[in-house]
Amino acid sequence: MPCLKPRFPDQTQILSCKALFGMSLPRSSRQALRLGGQFGRQRCQGRYLQARTVANLTPPHQAGAISRLPSNVDPSSDEFKENERQMSEVMVRMQDLARRIQQGGSEKARQKHLARKKMLPRDRITALIDPGTTFLELSQMAGYELYLEAEVPAGGIITGVGVIEGVTCVIVANDSTVKGGTYYPITVKKHLRAQTVARQNKLPCIYLVDSGGANLPHQSDVFPDENHFGRIFYNQARMSSEGIPQISVVMGPCTAGGAYVPAMSDESIIVDGQGHIFLAGPPLVKAATGEVVSHEELGGGKMHSSVSGVTDYLAVDDAHAIVLARRCISNLNWPTRSPNTQTPKPTFSEPLHNPEELLGIASTNLRKPLPIREVISRVVDGSEFSEFKHDFGTTLVTGFAEIYGHKVGIVANDGILFASSAVKGAHFVELCTQRGIPLVFLQNIAGFMVGSQSERDGIAKHGAKLVTAVACADVPKFTVVVGGSYGAGNYGMCGRAYSPRFLWMWPNARVGVMGSEQLSAVMETVGKADPELKDRIERESEATYSSARLWDDGIIPPQHTRRYLGLGLMAAMGGRSEVKAGDTKFGVFRM
Repeated sequence: MPCLKPRFPDQTQILSCKALFGMSLPRSSRQALRLGGQFGRQRCQGRYLQARTVANLTPPHQAGAISRLPSNVDPSSDEFKENERQMSEVMVRMQDLARRIQQGGSEKARQKHLARKKMLPRDRITALIDPGTTFLELSQMAGYELYLEAEVPAGGIITGVGVIEGVTCVIVANDSTVKGGTYYPITVKKHLRAQTVARQNKLPCIYLVDSGGANLPHQSDVFPDENHFGRIFYNQARMSSEGIPQISVVMGPCTAGGAYVPAMSDESIIVDGQGHIFLAGPPLVKAATGEVVSHEELGGGKMHSSVSGVTDYLAVDDAHAIVLARRCISNLNWPTRSPNTQTPKPTFSEPLHNPEELLGIASTNLRKPLPIREVISRVVDGSEFSEFKHDFGTTLVTGFAEIYGHKVGIVANDGILFASSAVKGAHFVELCTQRGIPLVFLQNIAGFMVGSQSERDGIAKHGAKLVTAVACADVPKFTVVVGGSYGAGNYGMCGRAYSPRFLWMWPNARVGVMGSEQLSAVMETVGKADPELKDRIERESEATYSSARLWDDGIIPPQHTRRYLGLGLMAAMGGRSEVKAGDTKFGVFRM
């Protein structure tokens, strides 16, 4: 990095300022300028002196020079090449799995769907969102190897965030090629997660309905409990009352409780001859009342659009319905940005260091330390990171940066959490919350430090400060698990239980109470040895196991981390989202 020589006004310039403005500089300012001239004429003696010179003596716009993270990564090294080879193999497996999931149901089911002149669900979404924009799909691995009796690709439902007529929306699309679009327990969980994303970020919801309702063999895990099927309609009512639009497009069957999705929407569209809405289908009506009635007579598009008034618009086919849905969104009078959120910079710089190198920086062996600043430098704008408390609590890296022009605070692990690290993290989270700055957590944590000395140092109460700060922080929070996520460290670093707006995992990441070896050793100590336990815990800690159960919002390629965070920030900071600085109220911090 070249020596940066700051420029300062000489004495003549100072006098001209006095003559021009009729004022004199205070003695302290004149002294600072004289010192500035002296220091500015010195040769830079190492990085530290250079940084101090730039920091103290240059205009604010040059402050980025001292914030740029250097990189010590050598792509030609054996370690880098081995990491890249192993991670590339993992990514190939993930991509193959993703392609199979994206196909949806069986070939027979897809052909039957197309024979009915219906668009496939992913094609519906592609037609719905604005051309050239990205659909941020959520939880694509949902349901993977979850049910012994059947595969349920993507949980039988596609959810995500997309831009429609310039408005960022949450999209929920049933996939009727997967078990007729019926709701398994994981389908309900995924639908509810999408509604949570909409409610947290105040985004309009659009439902592409094509479902046979609850999957009856799983009725006890779908129907009666608080977060089961009925919660979908509860959420619709609550969101509508909060001014979050609910739009339904009925493109297939909509039976039993599912009939309430369009009935409880602000506006509803139905496809003629294809969409049907009824609480009980013709066979059940005949059994209950003896009435013989056709699907169209009972709940067809023409009847509901002209007689019952359950739907507001009648479409001739899927394509027409999508055009009507886009028109509904265009009529929302929805702001593209909330006045309560910070406006991102109109321009931004890409990272100085290549994000593709993250494949060689990450490792499938989580015992290897992950150089977290190398990760940060490949995620943030211009690789600029204003680190906070660099020399204190060094196993937790905190600081300010920008991602696609959005100011963010970053909290990243660089080792096990000590008491000092926890205090530093709590302090930084409070700062960001006070200023209304979103938080990004990069998790690679084995937990909090244990032992007699740590207990005497107050690790419990200091760790509780970090957990309290993270729990109470009302600014948007985003979490990426880039390595291990174990024990209470998961809580302090904004795990799923702490309501991050989005949580993603790298394919090499693992989540668990503790590592498989440690857990097996503990069980042996208490006389509960199990020769198969270690392998089972190892399997249950894998990213695919986590994602199948919706413990995260998806497995992402490491080199695309910046893009995903950018899309998440767009969703969180747009529309009518309210992020007000200084509104957060914290609980008691035990001192």
